Amino acid sequence: MTFEETGLKPEILKAIAEMGFENPTPIQEVTISHLISSTQDLVALAQTGTGKTAAFGLPVMNNISMQTKEVQSLILCPTRELCLQITRDMDKYSKYIPGFKTIPVYGGADITKQIRELRAGGQVVVGTPGRVHDLIRRKLLNISAIRWLILDEADEMLTMGFKEELDAILSTTPKEKQTLLFSATMPLGIAEIKSKYLNDALELSVGKRNAGAENVEHHYYVVQARDKYATLKRIADNYPDCYAIVFCRTRMETREVAEQFMADGYNADALHGDLSQPQRDQVMARFRGKQLQMLIATDVAARGLDVTELSHVINYSMPDDPEIYIHRSGRTGRAGKSGISVSIVHLKETGRLKQIEKLARKKFERKMVPGGDEICEKQLFHLVDRVLNVEINDGHIDKYVPQILEKFEDMSKGDIVKHFVSLEFNQLLDYYKNARDLNVKVDGPRDSFSRNDRGAERGGDRLQFTKLFINAGKKQNLNASGLIGLINEYTNRNNIEIGKIDIQRKFSFFEIDSNFERDLIKALNNVVIEGHVISIGKVESTVGQQASSESGSYSRERRSGGGYNGGGGYGGGRGRDGQRDGGFSDRGDRPRRRRN
Repeated sequence: MTFEETGLKPEILKAIAEMGFENPTPIQEVTISHLISSTQDLVALAQTGTGKTAAFGLPVMNNISMQTKEVQSLILCPTRELCLQITRDMDKYSKYIPGFKTIPVYGGADITKQIRELRAGGQVVVGTPGRVHDLIRRKLLNISAIRWLILDEADEMLTMGFKEELDAILSTTPKEKQTLLFSATMPLGIAEIKSKYLNDALELSVGKRNAGAENVEHHYYVVQARDKYATLKRIADNYPDCYAIVFCRTRMETREVAEQFMADGYNADALHGDLSQPQRDQVMARFRGKQLQMLIATDVAARGLDVTELSHVINYSMPDDPEIYIHRSGRTGRAGKSGISVSIVHLKETGRLKQIEKLARKKFERKMVPGGDEICEKQLFHLVDRVLNVEINDGHIDKYVPQILEKFEDMSKGDIVKHFVSLEFNQLLDYYKNARDLNVKVDGPRDSFSRNDRGAERGGDRLQFTKLFINAGKKQNLNASGLIGLINEYTNRNNIEIGKIDIQRKFSFFEIDSNFERDLIKALNNVVIEGHVISIGKVESTVGQQASSESGSYSRERRSGGGYNGGGGYGGGRGRDGQRDGGFSDRGDRPRRRRN
């Protein structure tokens, strides 16, 4: 199908032709024609980077009335960055539609400017749920006449804790409207929104649900915990032209990795929740402009970062939820390009790879961490290619050539080449001279590994676990990720082995490496978090017991919204821009607390 066959107006076709659009993507093909001709509600499932903005933006723009400036379409999205990206795209699509106006509203920015734009009028408002709800509540945004309500990245909005705001906004919209829900996955929270707020919705699915992008390769390296950073450096050196996001688990880990990485001379920077909005915007602008080669980020901070040309996604820390891995890997291999998703894993995490493989419907390929000789060869020929492809400014260089040739007249062509290469290359050769092998030996099939196989890392028997009790559970919005975040934060470590987690309503049990049992109890006991006094202690009957050797014994609490009810406490809180963050494992910041 061509765009001309979809029924779009000539002025829209002209604009998208200038943008290089030729044929609709699969989600656009099945969505645009339907929305132009039908008022039926729609649920469209498609992976990130498949062209969803054009899928809903073009038909809405096609059908919108230019006789009025009142808001006719409200588009909700999870982050400021995605809000601005959608606005930019809508502005491009409407280039030849005089008077068409898209207004972005989001937290972390001057609300008075946004209010002025709303009062001036526009047909489309794009916004984050927190700011949109605030403007509606203050009667500054009137949505009583909207004909289209669009939820973009709906699963991400639930993940970020916007359920409360979404319910408030959806309940105030007019009954006579068309609701379009776009999502990469279909968790229970999305199903609940569909059944509560959509009428007789048509469900379209492009590709397999939760499946990884087709043109992304999945590689993994198995190393010891202490060698993760050294492995990251070797990956960066082995792919000298890579353009990548490196995902870390917490803000603290992101800062530490980024600071060390930049100190070692790599072209990188960090993106995490401790940055102010201007700092964040500056980092993202440099990365989008390819002034940065690698961006070290948390999942929360990277949401809404729309970059279509990433060559790699690197999982410095594996996510707790396999679906997060799918979202991460979906950031590369976009717009018809290929990409590589790389994971740096400990021996204990090889079992988790199997779960992710099953969800992604992809086979992961184990790669060996490159050695010094391999990296030096890669870097050498990268340098040679740079010299060959450098742009020569004859006008400025010609006058110096005779003197340069005179200095080299006693050297052969080969000697000159060696001198130039050595000038750039000697430091790297010295660094990788006698570089040790970072790969962990894996005996037998990967399926046989469990979270407790630590022989290669500890040189001894399997890890001893202690079972602990904590007086917090679902009622306090605690989930598995939040519990891991608490352990990381209060021990100031992020490599403590955690076994099975069992979240109950008012309390929880979990297994922890016995070596850190006393430190954790001392650090967390009697701490007050959001008004709740923490009590933690041993379950005596299981002290010294070896953890279950079953792969995947680490259980994860799965419920509607997954701890995303946005009630603060353990499950989420407010970020710097007034939007909701995820649990402590994503936030990494310290909540208000005191000690008794």
